[in-house]
Amino acid sequence: MSTLLASKIKALIRTNGPISVTDYFSLCLADPEHGYYKTREPFGTEGDFVTAPEISQLFGEMLGVFMVNAWQQNGAPAAVRFIEIGPGRGTMMADMMRVVSRLAPKLYDNASFHLVETSPRLKDVQKETLGDRAARADWHGSFDEVPEGFTLLAANELFDAIPIRQFVRTPTGFRERMVGLDTDGELTFAAGVAGIDPDLLPEGHSSQPNGAIFEIAPAREAVMAAICERLRLNGGAALVIDYGHVVTGFGDTLQAVLRHAFDPPLAHPGEADLTSHVDFERLATVARDSALRVHGPLHQGDFLMGLGLSDRAAALGRGRDEELQRQIVADVERLAGSGAGNMGDLFKVLAVSRGEAALAPFRPAD
Repeated sequence: MSTLLASKIKALIRTNGPISVTDYFSLCLADPEHGYYKTREPFGTEGDFVTAPEISQLFGEMLGVFMVNAWQQNGAPAAVRFIEIGPGRGTMMADMMRVVSRLAPKLYDNASFHLVETSPRLKDVQKETLGDRAARADWHGSFDEVPEGFTLLAANELFDAIPIRQFVRTPTGFRERMVGLDTDGELTFAAGVAGIDPDLLPEGHSSQPNGAIFEIAPAREAVMAAICERLRLNGGAALVIDYGHVVTGFGDTLQAVLRHAFDPPLAHPGEADLTSHVDFERLATVARDSALRVHGPLHQGDFLMGLGLSDRAAALGRGRDEELQRQIVADVERLAGSGAGNMGDLFKVLAVSRGEAALAPFRPAD
């Protein structure tokens, strides 16, 4: 059954010809009439996916611990801009604020808290989640609107939702992957005519078989560059958490999720979440080009355990009933464990900062 957005995209293709994967990606998520984030409630068990902050308060608490450490390692400046880009339901910010207020009251009292959110609907959800702490927070439609100042920034599952470009190997070289129509009028992938600068391709590209996919994400790198420029000018640290790979390579990572299950990317545009894996090597390169220090990336499991996840989980379960204790153990495994269904290996954590200060739990060589 065709979706409303699928009908719109098909009409667009019939009028103007095939569209790029990046344009398809953008339409699926942000079309003003039928885009996924404009029309659906994606988060939680009733939505299509569950993010780490929704699994357990432990996740946001560990990020709060990281931010307090980063603040201390940078000399505990008086005025801090505490920022989250893409804050979802506001759960992670609420958990970070609670931990910061307990561990570093001076930081909490002097900081201003900023949520960068484009959806009016999600902004209302975030205000409800923050409760009384919402009075301490400001909302912005874009990152550029956040006031200048020493910055502590978190971005969890932000970059995977920023559109990518794909190139497919053909007998005549790599060509941009497009979305067109097949003989039955249904959406299908096809190779376009536009090529790619060979300097952008990884080593070994000439030996890749026909059909091999290479992905780049100029829009992601632009967002990373904006974050890095803020840090370069104002000082501070930024934490990027997402699923992805640490070395640039080949492979098709475009994926859709519908009701907690994978869905073909062209099957339900506008009704399924569309993402792709994040290339952490490229984000790290952007940071180094901005003269920032790069920490990591680490696997999410190593990052969380290094910050004391086990000890905090034990304290959270102490004196509680057995069912809650079992749930806490299961949540820790989901967040930090490896293997199918767990996030510990698939998700990576990258920190960038200005200056030479070490940031826990990253090793000096990270």
